[in-house]
Amino acid sequence: MTALSSPATARNKDLILEVLRAHLPASGLVLEVASGAGEHAVHMAASLPGLTWQPSDPDSQALASIAAWRAQAGTVNLLAPLELDAARPDNWPVRSADAIVCINMIHISPWAATEGLFTGAGRLLPDEGVLVTYGPYLEDEVETAPSNLAFDTSLKSRNPAWGLRRRENVEALAARHGLALHARVAMPANNLSLVFRRSANMNGR
Repeated sequence: MTALSSPATARNKDLILEVLRAHLPASGLVLEVASGAGEHAVHMAASLPGLTWQPSDPDSQALASIAAWRAQAGTVNLLAPLELDAARPDNWPVRSADAIVCINMIHISPWAATEGLFTGAGRLLPDEGVLVTYGPYLEDEVETAPSNLAFDTSLKSRNPAWGLRRRENVEALAARHGLALHARVAMPANNLSLVFRRSANMNGR
């Protein structure tokens, strides 16, 4: 097994951790959807020892990398990775979670994966449970950085189903599943951390 690494993860992991410290519960199970290589999972689990961290990904190479990072780190609150396809929320191998984290998936996947993410979050999370997403977005009243426009073009050239999503569309999707935007945190390199909170008073399940 090979533990894969990314320079971008080294740059953003502590900044994302600050957001998670502020918004995740002190204890409970955190489901990370689309964990990728697993570097974030290892770092977050080690830094947040009161939480049990459940990494997941649909890709076999990513799952092997997560397992390799886990074996190297020996972090007791980091669980073995699960195969999970965000676009198929009815088949998720997790029945409940106190919080959900999704880093850099929404723009590098078909819209069906984002729909599945919020469907699953609306079903798994308890009242006041949070879903935290991280990545670049388009916004109606915010000028898009040229680098993000170029990134969007590059993504769509690789796969027409990929691309930066409009924050307002994601927010509307969240509302349909009982989740409201609780915090918008500007991050370096024109990224955003969005914190959604589930409420029994919203239209959802």
